[in-house]
Amino acid sequence: MRTFHYLNQTNCYELDGVDDCKEYIATRKAMDTVGISSEEQDAIFRVIAAILHLGNIEFAKGKEMDSSTPKDEKSWFHLRTAAELFMCDVKALEDSLCKRVIVTRDETITKWLDPEAAVASRDALAKIVYSRLFDWLVDKINNSIGQDPNSKCLIGVLDIYGFESFKTNSFEQFCINLTNEKLQQHFNQHVFKMEQEEYTKEEIDWSYIEFIDNQDVLDLIEKKPGGIIALLDEACMFPRSTHETFAQKLYQTFKNHKRFSKPKLSRSDFTLSHYAGDVTYQTEFFLDKNKDYVIAEHQALLNASNCSFVSSLFPMSNEETSKQSKFSSIGSRFKQQLQALLETLSATEPHYIRCVKPNNLLKPAIFENHNVLQQLRCGGVMEAIRISCAGYPTKRPFDEFVDRFSILAPEVLDGSTDEVTACKRLLEKVGLEGYQIGKSKVFLRAGQMAELDARRTEVLGRSASIIQRKIRSYIAQKSFTLLRRSAIHIQSVCRGELTRKVYEGMRREASCLRIQRDLRMHLARKAYKELCSSAISIQTGMRGMAARNELRFRRQTSAAIVIQSHCRKFLALSEYRKLKKAAITTQCAWRARVARRELRKLKTAARETGALQAAKNKLEKQVEELTWRLQLEKRMRADIEEAKTQENEKLQSALQDLQLQFKETKGMLMKEREAAEKAVKQIPIIQEVPVIDHELMDKLNAENEKLKSLVSSLEKKIDETEKKYEETSKLSEERLKQAVEAESKFIKLKSAMQMLEEKISDMESENKILRHQTLVTPAKGVLEHPSTLATNVLENGHHANEVKSNESQNIFPPKSYETPDGKPRRPPTDRQHEDVDTLMDCVMKDVGFSQGKPVAAFTIYKCLLYWKSFEAERTSVFDRLINMIGSAIENQESNDHMAYWLSNTSTLLFLLQRSLRPAGSTPVRKPQPPTSLFERMTMGFRSSPSTVNFAAAAAALETVRQVEAKYPALLFKQQLTAYVEKIYGIIRDNSKKELGSLLALCIQAPRTSKGSVLRSGRSFGKDSSTNHWQGIIECLNSLLSTLKENFVPPILVQKIFSQIFSYINVQLFNSLLLRRECCTFSNGEYVKAGLAELELWCAQAKEEYAGSAWDELKHIRQAVGFLVIHQKYRISYDEITNDLCPILSVQQLYRICTLYWDDNYNTRSVSPDVISSMRVLMTEDSNNAVSNSFLLDDNSSIPFSIDDLSDTLQVKEFSAVKPVTELLENPAFQFLHE
Repeated sequence: MRTFHYLNQTNCYELDGVDDCKEYIATRKAMDTVGISSEEQDAIFRVIAAILHLGNIEFAKGKEMDSSTPKDEKSWFHLRTAAELFMCDVKALEDSLCKRVIVTRDETITKWLDPEAAVASRDALAKIVYSRLFDWLVDKINNSIGQDPNSKCLIGVLDIYGFESFKTNSFEQFCINLTNEKLQQHFNQHVFKMEQEEYTKEEIDWSYIEFIDNQDVLDLIEKKPGGIIALLDEACMFPRSTHETFAQKLYQTFKNHKRFSKPKLSRSDFTLSHYAGDVTYQTEFFLDKNKDYVIAEHQALLNASNCSFVSSLFPMSNEETSKQSKFSSIGSRFKQQLQALLETLSATEPHYIRCVKPNNLLKPAIFENHNVLQQLRCGGVMEAIRISCAGYPTKRPFDEFVDRFSILAPEVLDGSTDEVTACKRLLEKVGLEGYQIGKSKVFLRAGQMAELDARRTEVLGRSASIIQRKIRSYIAQKSFTLLRRSAIHIQSVCRGELTRKVYEGMRREASCLRIQRDLRMHLARKAYKELCSSAISIQTGMRGMAARNELRFRRQTSAAIVIQSHCRKFLALSEYRKLKKAAITTQCAWRARVARRELRKLKTAARETGALQAAKNKLEKQVEELTWRLQLEKRMRADIEEAKTQENEKLQSALQDLQLQFKETKGMLMKEREAAEKAVKQIPIIQEVPVIDHELMDKLNAENEKLKSLVSSLEKKIDETEKKYEETSKLSEERLKQAVEAESKFIKLKSAMQMLEEKISDMESENKILRHQTLVTPAKGVLEHPSTLATNVLENGHHANEVKSNESQNIFPPKSYETPDGKPRRPPTDRQHEDVDTLMDCVMKDVGFSQGKPVAAFTIYKCLLYWKSFEAERTSVFDRLINMIGSAIENQESNDHMAYWLSNTSTLLFLLQRSLRPAGSTPVRKPQPPTSLFERMTMGFRSSPSTVNFAAAAAALETVRQVEAKYPALLFKQQLTAYVEKIYGIIRDNSKKELGSLLALCIQAPRTSKGSVLRSGRSFGKDSSTNHWQGIIECLNSLLSTLKENFVPPILVQKIFSQIFSYINVQLFNSLLLRRECCTFSNGEYVKAGLAELELWCAQAKEEYAGSAWDELKHIRQAVGFLVIHQKYRISYDEITNDLCPILSVQQLYRICTLYWDDNYNTRSVSPDVISSMRVLMTEDSNNAVSNSFLLDDNSSIPFSIDDLSDTLQVKEFSAVKPVTELLENPAFQFLHE
């Protein structure tokens, strides 16, 4: 006992008067009594011994990081002993304690546990085993009692814990006191509430007695979602929660509750005011004691035990097959069990027995009056006695009372059917006093029911003697009948046994015949299978030889194709480099020209600003410096490129000349050898005279040495040129990066200069407004009646105090709102509010499109423009429009509905962008200059005079005109921009969610359909697994048709599909890198066919809607292209990084090369040299603190701006758009006909 960790935590090892041997014998005897077999008893003690050995296992750090292993040989001994007692595998038990399995959507990850986590896992295993064993014992004892499940009556005894308040009160005292609060409430309801409510209901003479109700304490503890138990469960679900954060959460939630208080000298304790007094609880171990994790590894380990008893304790249910640990709350389970107990108590008739503790010394013959009185008061006994003495403890309904006690005076029922009258006559006949008659019951004083029962017992005793006499005669007759029936039954059983023996003999004979038949059939089948296998082996050898010949021919063909591809690649690369050099030179010249032009403009625009002159000068210097650097870099790069090309051409020409000379000398040497051989053959063999031409031999040897030296020098020159070429290419790439960075800095500085220019214009506009106000103020002072200035009310429901300063100022008298008939009419404010309501009701409907543009957006813009809402200082119409749009897009699941509102909001935003200009700015503002070459080219095309339609331009100016916007209009523009981005994100996320399930099926499809796909892959397109790709194509077509039907701007459609294709690229590429079964040759062919479907879709959708979506698949395209290449072991690292997969990083290439395996042809991956070079580069990258992550991240940003939207739409496209037909018929909206 002293050696086990779970038993030696205290210093108490023995108890006085307790013999362990006798207790063990008594326990075994009790188990026999309740029906536990000896095998089950042995299994119980085996499980308890295993739990004790589990507690002695200690852990230390393992070899890997954050891993653990048993500490020493002693811990290993206890681990093996526990596994032997559990009858499970030692390694499996160790893994369940030291590892944890995390199940994700794509794979299962095994995680090591540190020593502290391993100790927690060990204690959790011991706890769950002990809990399951305890539950099994309780169920076994309950079953042995033999309660009848069909019985309608129940007699139960509930022994409650009793109220506890110690010096240190933890989670156990909290649960015990919650039970006492619940039972006290039930006691109150039964004794106090139900009693008094029944007296009031029956309308008898009764004085109401007040009592204490503890419902507020119960709500404080167990109310959802704001109770203490709910907050405790919430804290347990967060891994970083502590008892201090839990205590602070309680203080913040219940700081004003009268039953909750915080001790002054503690940061984590709290005090509850129970019905029996105040109790202070310490929260240090609340979270640990409330957690009850059921770890899936422990469940699977013990379920697979060879011991049937242990495996029966851990049955595998459907919820536990997910291989994940499930959180369970002790507090919530305790509350549920307590609620079930109260429901049982409510369904029964309770009788209360209060146990009183006479003294705290635990000694006999000592009675402490004060302590006993306090217990009676806390338990509500004194209050119950007071109510019982003052009331009527016994009550019976009239029918039950008459039915039970009518035998005392049967004559009261003669001639009377009224039960109330019969009860009164019966009580008068018996002679009782002090009772009361209610509406449905008879209420008796204490002791009166006992007197009535005594008289009834006397009458029943006399009647029982008569009944017993009749019953005894009936029992004797029944015994005789039963005896005769038993004799007949015994005879029938004997005859049946004889018949069964005859039938058993017949069955044995039939079985022998069937066994002989099956044996002969087995021998014949075995001989046939041996003959068939021999024939198949011969056929396999012949087919293998034919297949090897075919493979040899294909390899030769593929090698020739590779040589041809390299030759064509070299020619195409040379042409590409020339084009690239020319394009870079053109771009540099054009950007320098535009930069100088922009610099001159910025200089002229910033001369009048005094406060920002220093900042502008600094920016100009930076721009000039960057421009000078950019030009210098371009010149250096051009010089380097020219020198490099000239040197390459010289070296190539020299190499060709040397190769020609080498070929010519080699040909001459071959010709001389052939001539010498012919001369030798023609000489007749007469005499062997050795003739050696030493001069010719010396000359040939000298020529051979010259050729060898020439070849070696050529090889050296070729190596030197290759090294120089690599150095110059690296230098040019660095210069190119520096030029790009300089260009980006130039763009940032230019944007900063534009912001400064806007600030200057705003300051000038403010100065103009201030000057205008100073001029208007003296004019106001001259007026004799300044109060006559009327407040003009605009037609859209907003008010603006406008002061028109003309050369001659007129003062208008207040208007009287009367009709021509002289009748008063409604003021304009109410009428204009109704117009706004009419507009809102109309545009909330689906009013469709006109000329490919949304009618609702155009109608709103025309109304706002006519009502002059953009020029108002204060208005509410914009807030109502924003609320209308927000309510309209609450249903985020329908892409059709969201596309309709995306079209309307984006169109309205475009109209606002073209119409609004800030207050105080010039009427025609210069457009923002383009920053990139493509934007400058498109700007030049748009501004070409040959493409201008003057009639369309005039109509466009009439449709969309610029106004001076105030703050509400600018704020509405920002809010509308936010809603456009929100609706765009909703459509994009809905599409991603729909495609996510289809992509998961595409990833799983090659494995599920592997048996039905041919080895060559030529029948791939006919496989049923392509249905998943067809589902993706159908999803894209559905989204495209929805966006087209709602006339969404093409730029938004392009951005949506670009991000969707980026999501497809991320999902497929990450699954390829994370799962080895996906990184195969067959899966590459499968994904390549799917990508071909997507490429065909992009071609059919055209660039207007698809945009650059196909380019977003560059990672998965290059990875799949690498997977389907044959003879990967012949490919070098430079060919992979430069030609096959230039976009992939070293980590990604290394991952693909190491995971790749060919399930069709069993070909090898890349060579070990390529793998080692990748590993070296990865090590260098890790030393340079570069991220080693090889997975792609999904981009969820908003990839467009208002300017992008404005560039794709034309104002002249709205000249033929018609407003809503319903509003054209309204007299208040006649201005829409203009």
